[in-house]
Amino acid sequence: VQLQASGGGLVQSGGSLKLSCAASGRIFRTNAMSWYRRAPGKQRELVAAITSGGSTNYADSVKGQFTISRDNAKNTVYLQMNSLKPEDTAVYYCNLRDYGGDYWGQGTQVTVSS
Repeated sequence: VQLQASGGGLVQSGGSLKLSCAASGRIFRTNAMSWYRRAPGKQRELVAAITSGGSTNYADSVKGQFTISRDNAKNTVYLQMNSLKPEDTAVYYCNLRDYGGDYWGQGTQVTVSS
């Protein structure tokens, strides 16, 4: 399974970005796709997750600010990030977990300037 993330970049505080992550390969229909992030000097943390059934989970720090969604037909997960703050600056990683294993994308940098 391969994951290809895109959509990161440089944005001013208060701006928006939408990340995408497309999965390919042998993927079980029942799975969960997630976004994690690692900020400079910090540990990687879960940002948001969504199951193939559409159930979602968010870190408290991004509730009401970020929205995770997915297109099951395309095996693609999205992360809409609004009202971005400098503390959202991080490398964002997508993850897919199914019965076959735990897979990671290469990461995409999000930088929010103040």
